[in-house]
Amino acid sequence: MLKFCKELKSEWTKNSPNLGRCGQLLDSLKLEMVRVGFVGLNGQGPMQPNQKLELQTARDILEIAIEHSIKVKDNASYERYMTQLKMYYYDYDKFLESSSQMHKFMGLHLLYMLATNRIADFHIELERLPSALLLQNRYISPVLALENYFMEGRYNKILQAKKSMPSELYADFMDMLVGTVREEIASCLEKSYEKMSQKQAALRLGLKPGGTEMNALAAKRTWTLDADGSFNYAVLHSKQREKVPAKDIAGQTLTYAHELEKIV
Repeated sequence: MLKFCKELKSEWTKNSPNLGRCGQLLDSLKLEMVRVGFVGLNGQGPMQPNQKLELQTARDILEIAIEHSIKVKDNASYERYMTQLKMYYYDYDKFLESSSQMHKFMGLHLLYMLATNRIADFHIELERLPSALLLQNRYISPVLALENYFMEGRYNKILQAKKSMPSELYADFMDMLVGTVREEIASCLEKSYEKMSQKQAALRLGLKPGGTEMNALAAKRTWTLDADGSFNYAVLHSKQREKVPAKDIAGQTLTYAHELEKIV
């Protein structure tokens, strides 16, 4: 176990770590953690020195695992590792000194909740943090500001904040958040305008007119161009009239009434 952990830390601290090798080491460590009981406390007695070391080692491994999952863009693994890591931050806090990286990872997780548009989960996570951190911590307060911008519809502020995040680790989730925000902006454009020039639409979305990202978003949302070369949102507003099967509904209602009479 310790051999794998030392090798993992040594590889991860390199300027350009081998992500494939780190992934192999993490897979081996997961099996070892289960085998020797690293993922929890054994017994009900007082904390032994070796148990404390085991918990600290497991926490360190999970912190690296989260960073690795972000690097390889594996969000499913990220969620699993974060769920485990929170146990060490919150449930074992009376046995361990606080991790120097705890606030960074908590801010990162808040950003992930926001980027995936899980606002309810975002606020649940906020409730677990001391109120002093919300406005003063360099990792958490910027994410709280992003949530305020998101709720207020000040999407341009989110697009501008991409370059001012407190850690490079936040970059991938910021890209996700920007994508979520652009989808919200596009939805607002569709509902607020009947048509808009390509240049204006791109400006609102913070994209280059005629660029690859702009064309991909327009195709995804089935935006079409009119004779003037503008996006025609009026087409999206028109819906086909749905036929109501009146006879079938009336027949079902009479059947229900007849069955109720039998019961009564």
